Amino acid sequence: MVPTGALNDLVTSLQISVAVGGQLIAVAAVMMAFGAPLLAAFVAGIDRRRLLSFALAWFAIGHALSALMPNYAALLPVRALSVLGAAVFTPQAAAAIGVMVPPEQRGRAITFVFLGWSVSSVLGMPLHAYIGEAFGWRWAFGLVALLSAGGALWVWRALPDGVRPPALSLASWREVFTHPALMATIGVTALSAAGQFTLFSYFAPYYRQVLGADASHISLSFMWFGAIGVIGNVLVARYIDRLGAARVVGWLLGCMALSLLLWPLGTSLMLMALVITPWALGCFASNSAQQARLSLAAPALTSALVALNSSAMYAGQALGAASGGAIVAQAGFGPLHWVGLAWMSAAIALSVWAARRMAATPRPAPAHG
Repeated sequence: MVPTGALNDLVTSLQISVAVGGQLIAVAAVMMAFGAPLLAAFVAGIDRRRLLSFALAWFAIGHALSALMPNYAALLPVRALSVLGAAVFTPQAAAAIGVMVPPEQRGRAITFVFLGWSVSSVLGMPLHAYIGEAFGWRWAFGLVALLSAGGALWVWRALPDGVRPPALSLASWREVFTHPALMATIGVTALSAAGQFTLFSYFAPYYRQVLGADASHISLSFMWFGAIGVIGNVLVARYIDRLGAARVVGWLLGCMALSLLLWPLGTSLMLMALVITPWALGCFASNSAQQARLSLAAPALTSALVALNSSAMYAGQALGAASGGAIVAQAGFGPLHWVGLAWMSAAIALSVWAARRMAATPRPAPAHG
């Protein structure tokens, strides 16, 4: 998410519009949306210690090269290729932890792994926002490369050999694609991501142009958002197995919808911090809960479901960032929260339907052949 934090300097340095700069987020999300399920099938038999370390190393090298690109035309394809590492890492990390813990701890373990998303918001996004504003976007991208290289080494040292989630057959994939409740649950992820990224992609320019925030204010705003996000994810990891994943997802989607509804009330930095608090609680925690929800619904199909859910998340990000950019170009920032709220409302309605349908149908079994 480094372009989100460094967007102000990036558009100024490369002499492009905010809407065009936002396409860095959209294109990367499209690559991850298609890459997650396709690469999941390709890498099925690879030991997860090697696979996850290599994915992070690829991500690091790609962002190091991105920092050196001379213009937007060169940056866009390099950034797009670099995020294929994330397309592999996200679903395969969840699938790996799913086979490393007992079934009764699976929901909590998966949500704990995705706590990293929240921690990255607390530390990474505000840091990149500050670096982007104070030193330039190239330094922000360089820091991503450095952190990713450290992550690759850490995973290599920490993960044991021999972690290989079972490969899925074509029949298993067919079972996933033909199960209405599972596909509806994946659709919830796409709709909620679109609702968020319609507005979230343009936080930095909105804060600068509408609220008059400087570099430190923007950084602190991202830090506040991320800190609340960590709290939300910790609470979900602690209580999801007790309360039920579908119920938790519904509450989190409602929190985000509330912030989108109240967005016009954030007329100052202090008021905006209050407005975005429910959104921050639900933002990263909802994705963690969705991953757990799918894994618990069909444990034998976890690797396929997590890959598709990650794909849906990235597709929603691409749709939100692209549509938000088009709206900003034509009508400014004003309509963004209403469009985001419409997406989020659709996600809530679909989530309720999926939960009822899942309760009324038997849990899918793994297919063979």
